[in-house]
Amino acid sequence: MVDPTPLAVPETALTLSGLTVAYAGMAAVEDASARFPVGTMTAIIGPNGAGKSTLLKAALGLIPAVAGEVRAFGKPVAASLGRIAYVPQRAAVDWDFPARVIDVVRMGQYRQTGLLGRLTPGLKAQAMDCLARLGMEDFAQRQIGALSGGQQQRVFLARALAQGGDLIILDEPFTGVDAATEAAIIGVLHALRAQGRTIIAVHHDLSTVPAYFDRVLLMNRRVIAEGTTATTFRRATVAQAYGDGLLSAIPA
Repeated sequence: MVDPTPLAVPETALTLSGLTVAYAGMAAVEDASARFPVGTMTAIIGPNGAGKSTLLKAALGLIPAVAGEVRAFGKPVAASLGRIAYVPQRAAVDWDFPARVIDVVRMGQYRQTGLLGRLTPGLKAQAMDCLARLGMEDFAQRQIGALSGGQQQRVFLARALAQGGDLIILDEPFTGVDAATEAAIIGVLHALRAQGRTIIAVHHDLSTVPAYFDRVLLMNRRVIAEGTTATTFRRATVAQAYGDGLLSAIPA
């Protein structure tokens, strides 16, 4: 006898429905729909110019969308921003801004400090703990602009940790970092996923996708495929976005 009880659908951290973004009348993202279940880690992959970063920025309301709807944890994104932490591309940050490493991390605590920005001893300890998880506690008093690219990326992830978000969105977190930094970042992200957090990251290195991510969203302006890595990250599917020239990078 078949059990009539429907299977439980995992809670969704982020849902995109028909998202469309255009620049100067040209579509950068077309009718993109996808869902990111809670407690998963998704790579957004596709060739240069595929609209990956644009998709994330539009989902967060950082740039306007022509059409579509975005919901986070079942609510409009604007109502859920307190549960979302965003790590932008390094190229989008003004690294000449005079701020110490610890000050950057404390920026992630502004929702807890209130308008006056008063830090309790507990919040100060939390900020240092976030740096320690990325191996950056000894750099707390350094100017952020004096750090290497990999160190800066670790600090921005520490700021995201300080926010305490349930959904962490990263735009190319491994670009321009060394192997040690990449290992440190992926270790922290996997630990967050184990705690039930949801991770979404724009990613370029196809060879590391199976080891790093349990879900994949493949796009080239439109969403080509979305689902578990085991079922979605396949040669034929990736070829739809990248062309046959990259088939050698994908396991059979």
